[in-house]
Amino acid sequence: MLLNPYDRDALKRDFDTAQPFRHLMVEEFLEPEFALEVANAYPSFEEAQAMGFAFDFVNERKKVQISDASKFPEPIAKLNEVLASREFLADLEYITGIPNLLADPTLAGGGMHVTGPHGRLDVHVDFNYSHESKMHRRLNILVYLNPNWNPQWGGAVELWDPKVKKCYRSVDPMLNRMVIFETSHISYHGVTPLTCPPEQQRRSFAAYYYTREAPVGWDGTKHDTIFRARPSEKMSKYVYMPLEKARRGFKPALRSLKKKLIG
Repeated sequence: MLLNPYDRDALKRDFDTAQPFRHLMVEEFLEPEFALEVANAYPSFEEAQAMGFAFDFVNERKKVQISDASKFPEPIAKLNEVLASREFLADLEYITGIPNLLADPTLAGGGMHVTGPHGRLDVHVDFNYSHESKMHRRLNILVYLNPNWNPQWGGAVELWDPKVKKCYRSVDPMLNRMVIFETSHISYHGVTPLTCPPEQQRRSFAAYYYTREAPVGWDGTKHDTIFRARPSEKMSKYVYMPLEKARRGFKPALRSLKKKLIG
């Protein structure tokens, strides 16, 4: 087994009672030797840049995402297979109470994540619907793969209340630690800025789960990723984020105008 044994009933209780939204954390998620094997298979930040997509936005910076499973080294490919297996999906359905879960074979937004020094990911809720697959996003799973990580280097995942006024939980990205949470309109989360030495990088593997059925009580609203500033981030709230939103909105509008003029 590549996963350590876990108590489904205990995890179900933890998941259902967690605040500020349903989530859980598992220590020693993978078999220890396998966890180290996966961690050691990760590329450096510079190597990752050549393999995947590098984010350089106001809200998300110095992070590389490699979603193409054909580029995964063998240990990481095995991890991906385990997280998408029917056996693991059945356990997730029991733990979360969400039936008919499906793994995303394209790993859109997921896969190998490598963040370098001074990287950041602001507080946000994820997109709730995939227009490509016509499915609803229901769960996020994050597996951390950082041996000897110093918490003073930042990189903790934070779970915030719906108004982004209070951080309820902060989880350092230690080796073989797993976090899973329900994707919803209130699941605000982010990563604290990295201050690690130049030779270090934050490594994680992310996977997302979907259902064809809409969540109970869904009001029909489909949205992309929504970012919010932390209470201390006044400049981001009033200057940087509005400018970034305007910049992103300007490009599609410009493309549309060009099409009209050409047509």
